[in-house]
Amino acid sequence: MQVLLRSPNKIMKLSKLGSFHQSKLSFLRSFLDEFKDWEYKRDLFDLDKKGYGTVIYSFKKKERVYSLICFANEIDEEDRSDRVIATKWDAAFTLHDGTPSKNDIERLRNEVPKQEIGRLSYKELTLSRANKSIRIFNHVVDSLSKGNQPDLKLIEKVGYLYRTTAVYGSGKFGLADRFRIKNREEINGPFRLEMMLVYLVRQFTFDQVNHIAKSKNPRNAVKLDSKICKKLGIGNSTGLGMAPFIVNHPTLLNNWILSREIALKKIREIKIIKSNEIKIFKNSLSNSIKHITSWNTESEYQQNKINYLLKDVQKFLKFLETKFTFGASYPFNEIYLWLEQNTGDECIEYIVSMMMEPFDYIIKPLISQMSSEEDLYFTIPTHRTVKNLKDIIEKRYSDILKINFEKEENIKNFWFISKNKEEPRYANRFEENGSDLEQPLAIARDIKKLHGQILISKVNLTIDKFLIKNSDLRHVVRRAFVIEKFPYSEIQDNTIGEKVIPIDMLRLKLSFFGALKFDPRSDKWLRISMFQGAPLPNELKNFDQQWIYNY
Repeated sequence: MQVLLRSPNKIMKLSKLGSFHQSKLSFLRSFLDEFKDWEYKRDLFDLDKKGYGTVIYSFKKKERVYSLICFANEIDEEDRSDRVIATKWDAAFTLHDGTPSKNDIERLRNEVPKQEIGRLSYKELTLSRANKSIRIFNHVVDSLSKGNQPDLKLIEKVGYLYRTTAVYGSGKFGLADRFRIKNREEINGPFRLEMMLVYLVRQFTFDQVNHIAKSKNPRNAVKLDSKICKKLGIGNSTGLGMAPFIVNHPTLLNNWILSREIALKKIREIKIIKSNEIKIFKNSLSNSIKHITSWNTESEYQQNKINYLLKDVQKFLKFLETKFTFGASYPFNEIYLWLEQNTGDECIEYIVSMMMEPFDYIIKPLISQMSSEEDLYFTIPTHRTVKNLKDIIEKRYSDILKINFEKEENIKNFWFISKNKEEPRYANRFEENGSDLEQPLAIARDIKKLHGQILISKVNLTIDKFLIKNSDLRHVVRRAFVIEKFPYSEIQDNTIGEKVIPIDMLRLKLSFFGALKFDPRSDKWLRISMFQGAPLPNELKNFDQQWIYNY
């Protein structure tokens, strides 16, 4: 039996993309799998009684070493902020390529805490900062110092001791450009070094609370129980700065989505499922219920999504128990078709992620295909004709062409770059100034405009001559030729319309990172947790691959 890949016109809608969940394809999970046989060490631990100072961790294999350098600083309460515009943080971090010298450490001690206004070098690969979740951090330290473990209910409600506000790489602020490291086998997957930084920061948070507690009460203090450590991840606050990434990197986006769609297709095409594969799927599904019921948010929008997800998953479990048998041919295809008929997008994509759990032989080859050499597809084929372009647009953007951009509701918003932080922002075109500085992120509107110009052009006109008179549309001409080869490269939705929910764009990207428990704080920013449930560094040699459901 052959199953077709799901249509981009269906999958690439924001409401669908905003329902994606982590999976075995997610970058933090593939990072752990890649680095499980590396040697982990804590190379330096130089903190004072209050937990301020320098810590260094490393991963080593043969001659390759990656070192995370952590600087913990004392800051005033009023300086602690989740905003990307903050200038002081409880801790700052950089991932160094190799083993840092004393001179490197001193240089970085002066620059890393400054973050954007500091300057790193080609020796540094990623940069980040984080703030304590003060309530839970202080509670954990206080409990441990008295010889007690912290309150599990509070641990599970918050889920982390620190929140990061940004993780930078690829040449920003003087960091190493990607071309220097892109051919290293161990970092073939996207964002692998960023995931390493976050993972080691998580270990730093455990070591820091243990150290402060011991310093407060050397006689009675206990260490944070390893089972509780696993329940803690690293928090993150993410805003609109992340949203344009998926618009600005179309071939990369395609490769992420395509890998997921190929995985689903191949799983649906399996005729006979083995007993151990059935067990992994069922266990992951039943264990995941506690994740849904412990997913805390004050967002009414997200609460509704969670409630519908829980009801749909329970309905699906009942279907599995009473009306379904894995003994039939192509059982996962039958499951998928049932989900399409009986549940919403949130549940469909949740179960799709879980379908991948038993099938390493399908997933692992796809992970290596999730990067992209984007420069190879940047050049516009100017020898092609207007007719070629018209055919591509009418085939690949059919739903976009139906949108009426004469209506105010369809052009309500615009994207711009904030002057202070040079970060993407989003505003109402009819209420705020600045639309004359709009960024070229309204792809749907511009594709529709391009199509209109094509309709009044000669069909045999070559693209170079077309662009002489329509240079303002060069960006979407390029995109149209990209989508010809990469069908999942484009969001098939209007990103400036009245009904757009910007956090759907954030959630799409974060699901591929491996984020859990999305907690929208508005329609423009949200909090998440990463590595919650993950094995600790000393457990990486042999860990449960379904850890994300089993903690």
